[in-house]
Amino acid sequence: MSSQDEEPRALSLLFKTFFSKHWPVWVGGIILGILNILLFAVKSPWGASGGINNWGENLYDTLGIFGYDGITPVSAHYYGLLCLILVVGAFAGALLSKEFAIRIPPKGELIKGFIGGAVMALGAAIGQGCTIGSFFSGVPALSGGAIIFTIGLFVGVIVALKYLLWEMENRPGFSSGKSYTFLAVTKETGNWQVWLGGIVSAVIFIIAWFVAGVNGVLAWFIISGLLMGLICQRSRFCIVKAFRDPFMTGEADGSVGVMAGLLVTLVGFTAIKYFGIGVGDIPVRAIEMTWVYPHFWLRALIGGLIFGLGMTVAGGCAVGTLWRVGEGQVKLWMAALGFLLLSPISRKFIAAPLVDSLPHSMKFKSYLPDYIGYAGAFLLVCLIILIWYVFVKWNERTGKFSAF
Repeated sequence: MSSQDEEPRALSLLFKTFFSKHWPVWVGGIILGILNILLFAVKSPWGASGGINNWGENLYDTLGIFGYDGITPVSAHYYGLLCLILVVGAFAGALLSKEFAIRIPPKGELIKGFIGGAVMALGAAIGQGCTIGSFFSGVPALSGGAIIFTIGLFVGVIVALKYLLWEMENRPGFSSGKSYTFLAVTKETGNWQVWLGGIVSAVIFIIAWFVAGVNGVLAWFIISGLLMGLICQRSRFCIVKAFRDPFMTGEADGSVGVMAGLLVTLVGFTAIKYFGIGVGDIPVRAIEMTWVYPHFWLRALIGGLIFGLGMTVAGGCAVGTLWRVGEGQVKLWMAALGFLLLSPISRKFIAAPLVDSLPHSMKFKSYLPDYIGYAGAFLLVCLIILIWYVFVKWNERTGKFSAF
C-alpha cells in the first residue's frame, strides 16, 4: 500500500476512534474536568443554571413582562453563550456519529420533562446553582455549601425514584403510548449528517476566531462550549445518571465518570486557589471564594433536594438536558423549556422572599479551608469521593440498594 493510500486510511481510523462508538464516561469526565480548570484559569468555572436563566430573562425582556429590562444578551453573556454553544456541540457530535434524530416520546413523558425542568429551575434558584455550578464545580471549589447541596441531591433522587417506581406499578399508562422518530439514519447511510456535523463545527470555530479579535475570553468560552457539548454527547456524561443508576440498575459507570471529573477538577481548583492564580489585579481572597455561594447550609439542602427531584423526573440534569437537546430528544426540549421559563420567575418571586426569611446562619458562605486548612479540605473531598466510589462498586456487585 502506498503512502498516499495510507494517509486517508489513517484519518478514517482516527475519525472512527472518536465517532464510531461511545467513549467511556470516565474519559469524558476527565476531559471535562480539564476544560473546567482552564475555564477557571481564564475567567471562572463551569456553570449551567445561570446561562439557562439568562435565556429566560432575555425572553421575558423581549416580551416586556415581569419587569425585566436591559438584560445582557445571550451573545454577550458568558454562560448564556456557553450553554447555547454546548447544545450546538452536542448537535455536532450527534451528527458526526450519525446519532442525531428527532425523538418524540409519549405525551406523559413530555409532561414529566417540562415539570422536571421547572422543578430544577426552582431548586437552582433556591440552592444558588445546579449539578454543575453547585456540585461539579462547587465541590472542587472547596465549598461547604456544595457538599450540603450534594446531600440534598441524593435525597431528592431517592424520593423521585420512589415516585417513578410507584408510577410504573400503579399508573403505567401515564408514560406509555406511541413514540415517533424522525431523521434517524444507520451507520451505512446518512453521510449527510457527518458532512453537516463538520460544517457546524467549522462555523463555530470561525465565529470564535472573529470574536477573539474583540473578546478573547468570550472566544474561549465558545470553543469550550463546543468541546463540552461534543464530549458530553460522546461519553453520555450526565450527573443524574451518576446519582440515579446505582439505586435503579446498580450500574456504577456514570458515577465513576463523574468522580474522575471531580478529582481532576479538585486538583486544578485547589492549585489555583492555594497559589492565588488569577487574572490581573484580582485579590487572592476573591479567587479563593470563587464558586463559594452564600447557601450553607439550609438553603443548599433545600435547593439540592428540589433539584434532585426535578432532574430525576426530567431524565436529565442541567448539562444532561442541554446535550440531549442537541441530540434531538424532545422530552429534554421540554425540560429545557420548563427550566428557562421558570428560572427567572423562581429567582425573582419565589427564592428571593424565601431566602430573605432565613437567618444568616442558614445561608452563609462556607469555605472549607477557613476551618480545616487546604490540606484538610482537599483530603475531606477526596475521602467523600472515595466513600462514594466504594459504595457504588459494592452495590454494583451485590445489588443491595438497586431498585430499593
